[in-house]
Amino acid sequence: MNAKVACGAGLLGAMALLAGCKTTGELVVQDGVGITAVRSTCPAVGIADYTGDITTFRIGGGQTASAIDLTGAITDVRGHCDPKSNPVEANVTFKVLATRADGRGERVVNLPYFVTVVRGGNVVIAKRLGTATVHFADGQTRGEVMASGGATINKADATLDSAVRARLLKQRKAGEADAAIDPLTDPEVRAAVAKATFEVLVGFQLTPEQLQYNATR
Repeated sequence: MNAKVACGAGLLGAMALLAGCKTTGELVVQDGVGITAVRSTCPAVGIADYTGDITTFRIGGGQTASAIDLTGAITDVRGHCDPKSNPVEANVTFKVLATRADGRGERVVNLPYFVTVVRGGNVVIAKRLGTATVHFADGQTRGEVMASGGATINKADATLDSAVRARLLKQRKAGEADAAIDPLTDPEVRAAVAKATFEVLVGFQLTPEQLQYNATR
C-alpha cells in the first residue's frame, strides 16, 4: 500500500527513508558524504492513497458534478507517540471536513473511516474502523469534526537488529573506499530497515465504486 506520509509527525515512511523531514529519533546517520537517515520506533502517520476524499451522489444522478450530494476530506493528520514506551502506543488524530450541496434543513452525516498499521510499506497487520459524525445546521453547507485512532506495536519488531544498526552508524570519511556508498543500497540492510518500519495510515472506508472514482478522476 502506498501512502502520503505526514512529515509533521517527524518520522519517515518505509519507502522514504532518506527523504522528507528530520528530527530526533532512534537512529541518526549523518557524515561528510551527505548520507542522512532518521528512524524511530514510533510509526510514521499518513493518509492511504486514494482514500483521503469521499464523494457521494444523489440517487439517479450519476457521477457528474451536478449530481454531487456531499464531499468529505481528511486533513491535518498528526501522530502522537512515545518512542521509549514498550509496547509502542501510537495515536493519530485528524480532521474530517464535509461539504454538502444542499444546505436546507438540519442533517447528520456519518462518514466511515479506517486506521491501519502497515509494516514494511505493504503489509497490513491491523485495521480498525470508526465513524466521523458531521452535524449540519439548517442553512449550513460546511461542517467538520475531529477523529482519532490508535495502534499498539511490539517494540522489538520496530527496533533494528544490532548488526544492521552498526552498519548504518559506521563512520564513513571522504577518501575511503565506502565513503560514498549508501548502506541502504545493500538489499539485506534495506530489507531489515523496511521490516522494522511501521506506518499508521488513515482513510475513508470507501465502496469499490468510490475508490474507483477517486483513482480515476
